[in-house]
Amino acid sequence: MTRRVVRDDAFLRRAMRDHGATVLRLALAQTGSRADAEDVYQDVFVALACCGTSFADDDHLRAWLLRSTTNRCRDLARSWWHRHAQPLDALPAEAAQPATDEGAASGPTSVELWAAVRRLPERYRSVVHLRYVEQLPTDQIATACGISESAVRTRLSRATRKLRTYLGGTR
Repeated sequence: MTRRVVRDDAFLRRAMRDHGATVLRLALAQTGSRADAEDVYQDVFVALACCGTSFADDDHLRAWLLRSTTNRCRDLARSWWHRHAQPLDALPAEAAQPATDEGAASGPTSVELWAAVRRLPERYRSVVHLRYVEQLPTDQIATACGISESAVRTRLSRATRKLRTYLGGTR
């Protein structure tokens, strides 16, 4: 049974506390820009405050927030302004952490990995982020992206192949 959620300050603060970091990380992974990610974060939580949707539980709220974030990032990428603007920060600062000596010898650094992830098409980037950063299972990724579970697995497989190619590995 679904219950009507009252959009008061306490609800919004709790939603931002519990899910705000996830929304911001997903937006950052999708946009590649801290400023754009913060704009998306703000838009998503303003939409939450204004929407009339009732949420069955916290998982439903989380799925709604992830879906809204993905949609807002997609809208931003399609906008005229975004397509004609030059990005000031090509790679998020959080992703550019120094690699350890042993990591550099055995494989790509985190900077190289995040650069390769940024090269992926948006449809692959979102499932990679939700799976490997947010650690969501396939069914929750499918719900958040509005696709089937088999489509999630296919996109993850294709993204992995593309990443191997981008990073100089074999197919």
